[in-house]
Amino acid sequence: MAKIIECVPNISEGRNKDVIEAVIDEIRAVPGVTLLDYSSDESHNRTVITFLGEPARVADAAVAVARKAAQLIDLTKHTGEHPRMGAVDVIPFIPIKEVSVEEA
Repeated sequence: MAKIIECVPNISEGRNKDVIEAVIDEIRAVPGVTLLDYSSDESHNRTVITFLGEPARVADAAVAVARKAAQLIDLTKHTGEHPRMGAVDVIPFIPIKEVSVEEA
């Protein structure tokens, strides 16, 4: 059976659709990764993204998300209801199938 993990990164952009789509396109470009959902909140200026796949592919997509977000999001101009830690605030990995919490 294939191992599957889910990743739910939160990026510090919820208003600029071009930036959001550029980050989402990084996930779409990784073979074997399925984009499940993404939603943006303008007042918090955040987008939450959910994708899954085999661990190595999900790790590749997570790195691509972080790289593109860091490239495109200017935190010196960022405003929103939620405090920010960086272009990507969190990148949790959730075990879904045949993966332990430690492995995730």
